Amino acid sequence: MMRDRVFLLDPLFDDPALPGQNFYCRDCITVDGLLANFPDQAATLEVIRIAFRRPRNAVIAAIGAANQNLPVLVLADDAPGELADGEHQGTRFVGDFKRLLHALHVRHGFPEAHP
Repeated sequence: MMRDRVFLLDPLFDDPALPGQNFYCRDCITVDGLLANFPDQAATLEVIRIAFRRPRNAVIAAIGAANQNLPVLVLADDAPGELADGEHQGTRFVGDFKRLLHALHVRHGFPEAHP
């Protein structure tokens, strides 16, 4: 059975539109920190790190070319439908950051983000 998969940008990347600088994705680094601080829960996920530049072929294969923004949580078939905020060819996913954090709580036992 497929596990939930979380796609994150590599922690450090450059952007050709802004040469000579290095960047990180704020939301991806937050999820990375959550995974690092709760390794037992993180072990229940498949974590896939993706390069910044598009096309992001692994993401496209999972949820289509229109859904390459990261982070994204691709849900396994047994996930409750109400957790998803997107769907591509029958594959449900969570792209909204706050909803993604909530889905990680519901599906994998991570603590909830403080309001």
